Amino acid sequence: MEPLARIGRATVDVLAVLLDSEQPRWGLEIIKATGRPSGTVYPLLDRLERAGWVTSSWDDQDRKGARRRLYVLTRDGATEARRICQRAAQRSTLRISTIRPNLAR
Repeated sequence: MEPLARIGRATVDVLAVLLDSEQPRWGLEIIKATGRPSGTVYPLLDRLERAGWVTSSWDDQDRKGARRRLYVLTRDGATEARRICQRAAQRSTLRISTIRPNLAR
């Protein structure tokens, strides 16, 4: 598994969606859940897959409409996603606690 060179807020959002899901998620689901545009989500999913954090497969169920590409975290990817999401949550908490005292003035 390759380390990711850069982990921004969009990466954290995508990892959180995949981490919170018990089932594989398809791209449009991830886009809707994160509120991120497709031009951000799909390249990110590709990067995560090349790094070995995510695997994907085509949904072969008989249904109307376009085929869906399903994404799921690998075991190592899930471990990294938990670590990254926890760190992001801690940073967010620190920012809020640092800002709040200034608002009381």
